[in-house]
Amino acid sequence: MYIVNSYTMAVILCVVTMLCWGSWANTMNMKPKTWPNPLFYWDYCLGIVLFTLFLGLTLGSVGNEGRGFIQDLGQAGGSALGSAFLGGVIFNLSNLLWVAAAAVAGMSVAFPIAVGLALVIGVFLNYITESTGNPVVLFGGVALVVVAIVVNALAYRTVPVKEEGDTRKGIILSVLAGVIMGFFYLFVARSISMDFRNPEPGMLTPYSAVFVFAIGCYLSGFIWNTYFMYRPVEGRASTYQEYFKETSLKVHISGILGGAIWAMGLSFSIIAAEQAGPAISYGLGQGATMVGAAWGVFVWKEFREAPKSTNWLLAVMFFAFVAGLVLITMARVT
Repeated sequence: MYIVNSYTMAVILCVVTMLCWGSWANTMNMKPKTWPNPLFYWDYCLGIVLFTLFLGLTLGSVGNEGRGFIQDLGQAGGSALGSAFLGGVIFNLSNLLWVAAAAVAGMSVAFPIAVGLALVIGVFLNYITESTGNPVVLFGGVALVVVAIVVNALAYRTVPVKEEGDTRKGIILSVLAGVIMGFFYLFVARSISMDFRNPEPGMLTPYSAVFVFAIGCYLSGFIWNTYFMYRPVEGRASTYQEYFKETSLKVHISGILGGAIWAMGLSFSIIAAEQAGPAISYGLGQGATMVGAAWGVFVWKEFREAPKSTNWLLAVMFFAFVAGLVLITMARVT
């Protein structure tokens, strides 16, 4: 399987992760407005499964180092399989809450709050498990990200609200999503042997771990997503019959593409974890917060009705995010 051999390459993969995680939600704007988010989400989870399977059969099956994808799945123990699967179950619930938050309050709010909280919790938990990097520099970077989250929340308060209660509902959903999301990466990382070249028997390697994660994500949809279909947090209720009656490839491809983009980000983050350490790899990837906010601010114009003074708050937010990500990157080399 393909293995990263340097910290520099690991950081590059983490930057790709950041771009993928910060951009996949734009595929939600490709679907028809009449297509409910829970139906979109079935295709999204399918995209995660298809991409991780493709990656396992390609990069996960080439070269002479480590264990091949199929071989690795065959020798995996129940504990490793269960941990990666549980990571998918946890992520699925948190992401469904996040999708609802983004629909209610916009990406520039949902990303900083939900993914920002997930960053803080996830980095802390992963560092306790695998203490790679300088903790002062690492958590200094995390602190700057927290500052950016607070500033973003202040900026959003200047935007006129069209429907009473939207802001509060979006923030509540974002907080719930962020707290739950902070735990998923830990379970995936725990399933993996961090010596990719000579992996521990019974443990998974990156490519098999993300595939098992994807299966957990998809299957748990029959619980989580079914609930959101019939009891939606936002929008109208939907049914399985409605999903299968839609035969247009264009409708389904937006969700599959979104899932594939997100899965690319997770896969590269896990592949980079041996060189960077899980805490730094996850922390850098969650720079997606800044990317998502940038999409919301500059492309989707979610602050177009805010006063001009808000631009200063947005500038401080982006500066704090960039400075925080730089410190997280430096934590491995100081």
